[in-house]
Amino acid sequence: MASVHQHLRLGVNIDHVATVRNARGGSHPDPVRAALLAAKAGADGITAHLREDRRHIVDADIERLMATIALPLNFEMAATDEMVALALRHRPHAACLVPERREERTTEGGLDVVGGQGDLGPKIARLRDAGIRVSLFIAPDKAQLDMARHLGAPVVELHTGPYCHAVAGAERQHETTRLADAATHGHGLGLEIHAGHGLDFETVGAVAALPEMAELNIGHFLVGEAIFVGLDAAIRRMRAAMDTARGARA
Repeated sequence: MASVHQHLRLGVNIDHVATVRNARGGSHPDPVRAALLAAKAGADGITAHLREDRRHIVDADIERLMATIALPLNFEMAATDEMVALALRHRPHAACLVPERREERTTEGGLDVVGGQGDLGPKIARLRDAGIRVSLFIAPDKAQLDMARHLGAPVVELHTGPYCHAVAGAERQHETTRLADAATHGHGLGLEIHAGHGLDFETVGAVAALPEMAELNIGHFLVGEAIFVGLDAAIRRMRAAMDTARGARA
């Protein structure tokens, strides 16, 4: 069984630095520069999602990140042959398989591991055999967790979008309980538990306090907050909020 984690890792997603760059073209702002700044501000890893349509991160960004940053790179990717081939070529520290639809603005739900097990199993095996830590981005659902374990994925990332979007009160508490139950169940299966999507300064505490949680991946909010206070300050405040929540639990 996996151990309960004391230090909660922060993965900073730099996708939307690239979104701003691509809105006008050119090279500014540079997501690799953002990754280097994130490392100095207290990030434990960098996350980048190379979408099929290359709407933000592009192939050259992945190449430069692999060549430049010292932090582990978490390569978010659709479970397609193209993306598996790219992951096998670059050999990032981790590959997080996510659902992807071209018409969506952002990832809208968790990966259906139960329904897609026939396709996902061989892809997970290929990535694992290459020494890449495989993570599955899923809803906090026990059936999905059970299948993730069955297919040999060592890590799951719980989708926190419904929790973050829930109205404070009974609805928020319901989603918090779902996350807590899923974290406990997944940990009991021996899975490493991560979480992400939509987390901000107000919502991060309850998730960070879950003792089974090993890593949070946060991006859009940090890049947006950086407009007002700078990326360094935004990341440092998030890091402090996570540490406070984890310390309060301890």
